[in-house]
Amino acid sequence: MRRHAMQRFGAGIVMALGMVALAHASNVQRVHVGHLIDVRAERVLQDQVIDIRDGRIHAIRDYDAERDAGSATLDWSRYTVTPGLIDLHTHLIGDIQSANLAAPLLSSASRDTLLGVKNARATLFAGFTTVRDVGAYRAFTDVALRDAIAAGDVPGPRMFVAAAYITVSQGGGEVTGLAPDVEVPAEMRRGVADTADQVRQRVRELIARGADVIKVIATGAVLTAGTEPGASEYSEAELKAAVDEAALHGRFVATHAHGSEGIKRAIRAGVRTVEHASYLDDEAIALMKEHGTWLVADIYNGDYISEVGARDGWPEEILRKNRETTQTQRDGFVKAVQAGVNIAFGTDAGIFPHGDNARQLAYAVRYGLTPMQALRSASYDSARALGRETEFGALEVGLAADMVAVEGDPLATIDRMRDVQAVMKDGIVQCQQASAIPCRTTSP
Repeated sequence: MRRHAMQRFGAGIVMALGMVALAHASNVQRVHVGHLIDVRAERVLQDQVIDIRDGRIHAIRDYDAERDAGSATLDWSRYTVTPGLIDLHTHLIGDIQSANLAAPLLSSASRDTLLGVKNARATLFAGFTTVRDVGAYRAFTDVALRDAIAAGDVPGPRMFVAAAYITVSQGGGEVTGLAPDVEVPAEMRRGVADTADQVRQRVRELIARGADVIKVIATGAVLTAGTEPGASEYSEAELKAAVDEAALHGRFVATHAHGSEGIKRAIRAGVRTVEHASYLDDEAIALMKEHGTWLVADIYNGDYISEVGARDGWPEEILRKNRETTQTQRDGFVKAVQAGVNIAFGTDAGIFPHGDNARQLAYAVRYGLTPMQALRSASYDSARALGRETEFGALEVGLAADMVAVEGDPLATIDRMRDVQAVMKDGIVQCQQASAIPCRTTSP
């Protein structure tokens, strides 16, 4: 009896949240914006009106005070408005990184998914209306979260999910560092594959059960005990097996690759994006240019790991690998920008707290992008990397009405993107500072 009452209470909270958001936005047919950042054309338009129909942008035009007066116009005239932001490397499910290597085993699948609900909300309210979630230890929990958001049951960004990691046994995508007689649950090893045939089988299974993208761990990992980031873990043929099988089902492959050889194998195999790329060398950069491969480099979180890891007593092995990769990754990023490599935006949120994703924009500017290019990388260019630029990623007619409002000029001070005043997704206001559903301001 008590349990059923609590279930009804929880369902009521979810319904109420949805009703508040819908009620707040039900009459929004147009938005009056003070400054509109057109990331694709790299220009700023002043005093604009965005007309919305069925969640999509119907028209963009100059504001007319007489024509646009009335309750149907949402007044964001004091704000600068950008497209909804996109993060191509998140891990919404479960807790953030901690010192305990066994932490994934100390939580249930249901708890991990409920934490994902909380993390999704924080991410959306920080201005990220779309994410690519590139792996959860417990297979398919991210699929459930994606579907709940799409159904309107919980607030969160539009999600593209990997369902599980494709990884070699005891490789960078496994839970490691445990006693040899501890058996990791099967749901945490759904993507383990040690041959090309096994890789194909795992890819087929993940796609059949809901994966939008395939995530392959091509090298060791900074945060996985017993693996080295520079060491390759899959051959080029095994990586190509993943790419070819995914392509049969209309899916791309994202590849975790720190080491230079692993990066190059992945590019030659035809992956869509290279994640991390800590030891990106000149040959790999040339290959990325040749193949049109996208770089998704999490160039902020090395500082977070260094500070928080030292403070909280993370294992020395992890801190040592972080020291060895942080600056080399940033040096490679600078070279990639200078060479004209395709740059998308991905933060590895889940190492650091969700909702602070926009902190990395300042790092992108520090290491070679202009503020406009940084915003474009976190919107239109990331939509291109997903193959979805005709659906969202820019403030243009026909695209989803995804918008973020901030005070001041983020092109002068990019960190203004960390202080979101309002967020709209698919034409519905998700949060607004002066409303019943205010945005959560991220930590300083």
